Amino acid sequence: MNAESDERIEAAEKASPESAPGGTTKAEQVERELGSRAPGFIKASRPLHLSWQVGVFVVGLGVVVAGVLMLVLPGPGWLVIFGGMAIWATEFVWAQLVLRWTKRKVTEAAQRALDPKVRRRNIILTTVGMVIMAVLVGIYVWKFGLALPWTVGE
Repeated sequence: MNAESDERIEAAEKASPESAPGGTTKAEQVERELGSRAPGFIKASRPLHLSWQVGVFVVGLGVVVAGVLMLVLPGPGWLVIFGGMAIWATEFVWAQLVLRWTKRKVTEAAQRALDPKVRRRNIILTTVGMVIMAVLVGIYVWKFGLALPWTVGE
């Protein structure tokens, strides 16, 4: 996957050549951050590690499916989907990369939203929309009158 190599290149560029504690460089530490976070005794046994990965996948899949259902049903769908991705990220590199990419994009969007020009544009658009809605409500009330549901005669 190309995103994985991009992420590693970015991490290597940010890391300086100086050694970190333990005689490893910062780039090697970033490289080690990706991958399984299972306890050592689980990683030591291949069958146990495989069953651990299957369990993490099944639990994460259940949470993601619940989140997808919450997109059409009441509930915090996207929040639950990202929770399921976080569960997967404890074990799978691809999920870690997806979460890093998502975090980077959310941070960029937040920075763009705080830009004064964008804020001014959003305020102007909101004001224009509210004025249009007020005019439409005024026309409706002028044409049909104000008949509240609890005062409507039967």
